[in-house]
Amino acid sequence: MQQQVEAVVFASEDPATLSMLRQATGADLTAGQLDAIVAGLNADYAAAGLTFRIRPVAGGYRFLTEPQYAALLKRLIAPKIRRKLSQPVLEVLSVIAYRQPVTKGEIQQLRGTSPDYAVERLLERGYITVSGRADSPGRPLQYGTTREFLDLFGLHSLRDLPRLREIREILQEKEESEYLAGTGREEGAPTHTLL
Repeated sequence: MQQQVEAVVFASEDPATLSMLRQATGADLTAGQLDAIVAGLNADYAAAGLTFRIRPVAGGYRFLTEPQYAALLKRLIAPKIRRKLSQPVLEVLSVIAYRQPVTKGEIQQLRGTSPDYAVERLLERGYITVSGRADSPGRPLQYGTTREFLDLFGLHSLRDLPRLREIREILQEKEESEYLAGTGREEGAPTHTLL
């Protein structure tokens, strides 16, 4: 059963859910049994010194690399994510993720520009969805994130989003490291940073 679960998680384009694994394997797995199988596989991967584990993401399971390889993989993945989502679209997605449910008017108040294009792109890609209507004049649409959003960023749930305090600390550390890296270069020389 371990090998079957491993094969389905490996081959699935989306996070492998319990129902997907039941259907593929034909076994009547319980959530507890699946958790035990995943724990056993992860123990085997750790014992073998492998760089990946099976992790819960967006209501299912997916293979993910271990956190200590994040910096290495950011260099590989950053250009791909940038191609997928422009800076303005990422900003709108951030507002929706942290403020959901949120209307276009509320997004515009926070950003100062119309979010129409970004919302359209995010809806097309399935990262956000209409989650209802606001109880305000005109009953504008409200938007929230989807499982595809969680999958894109490797999050199990919205509770895994970094808190604003953590983001500030990360940005401060990045600024400090960029400053320290730049102290040994010539005035006016370009710097190269990722993300």
